Amino acid sequence: MKKLSLLSLALASTLSFTSHPSVASQTTAATQPAQAAHSVFQSKKALAKNIAKNLKQLQPTLQQQLSAYSLAVSADKLVPKDAQSEFDLQQHNAQIRSLKGLPEQGDNLLQLRLAHRNMLNDWQQGEPALVAFAPKGDDKHWDVVEAYDQQGQLHLLDAYTLPDTPVFIVELDAKKTLTEGLAIMRSVLASTQQPTLQSKFSTQDEQPLSTTVLKQIRVNDDEEPWISGAAEVYAIVTGVSPSRDEPVLDIVDMPYLDHDGENYYPNQVLIHWNRYRWQAADILLMEQDDNTNYKTLASKLLEVATAVLRAIPNPDAQGYAIIPQLTNEILQAMPDAWFTNDDDYVDVYYTLREGQTYRNYAGASNNARVTLEPLTIDPR
Repeated sequence: MKKLSLLSLALASTLSFTSHPSVASQTTAATQPAQAAHSVFQSKKALAKNIAKNLKQLQPTLQQQLSAYSLAVSADKLVPKDAQSEFDLQQHNAQIRSLKGLPEQGDNLLQLRLAHRNMLNDWQQGEPALVAFAPKGDDKHWDVVEAYDQQGQLHLLDAYTLPDTPVFIVELDAKKTLTEGLAIMRSVLASTQQPTLQSKFSTQDEQPLSTTVLKQIRVNDDEEPWISGAAEVYAIVTGVSPSRDEPVLDIVDMPYLDHDGENYYPNQVLIHWNRYRWQAADILLMEQDDNTNYKTLASKLLEVATAVLRAIPNPDAQGYAIIPQLTNEILQAMPDAWFTNDDDYVDVYYTLREGQTYRNYAGASNNARVTLEPLTIDPR
């Protein structure tokens, strides 16, 4: 899923963020994602070369783990424990976890995935395989994919044509990484946002709960490189607290949304309206990739949103028109690296209203279409 130009999507924002953080701090923040991307890339490259040279020894384990229904195996299950130091597996994992703002001690995030199930039979029949890793930078600028053979020789593969030979890919386990990353983001946001949904309704459990439900979603079919694999999409719901002039940012996981060009019918609650003032909120759709530091991202989201509201003397005078300004400033303040092959911007929905139905509704960038319906959940 590719990012369109911010100039083509953003509604004209009436606020300038340049007066809030210093230029120096913005420059430092902008360089961090690029540095993290390079380090993650280097770890995947080094591990890919090491696995390729040892692929014959690792093949029995791969044969046991892989099937047409499961094309990936966790690196710590592939590499024997007594050999993991030789592969620098713990070091790579600890470095990647740190760069992504996750606890350094935790489950292994690296995995080896066969690029396509059609390659499985050829590989099982003895055809030699290559081991590849995703290039750096914006995926729409990729021309070739680097891969190693069992002699450690480098091969250059076309980024948009699936190879004829079997290819394994060293990558991060996207589902595991996103689950941990969103938990970190929620923790950072919850530390400053009051009242929380839980505390708000603990004293009002007899009141009906007003929500908006995602009935259907489709993301446009883009020409993605074959090495990218399935998408992992999440939503950021933005609005203003009903009790304070503070932003409310809610993170919603969308683990079912794996592929572009397909319809999904999740029946998932996206917006809890009791969380928001003016019966209005925006939804920003993002796609997880390898390089974003989730702790930094959550802090940046909160910093920008708070600065926007503090720059407005009387938020009630502008009402829900403030919310698109808030969302635009979040988009514009993020470093460019967060919109390339890190956490990609997918689309944005401005000024969704409580109680309204939206059918086959296009986002501002026309990259996603959704059907949203109101749902009131009564107490027991």
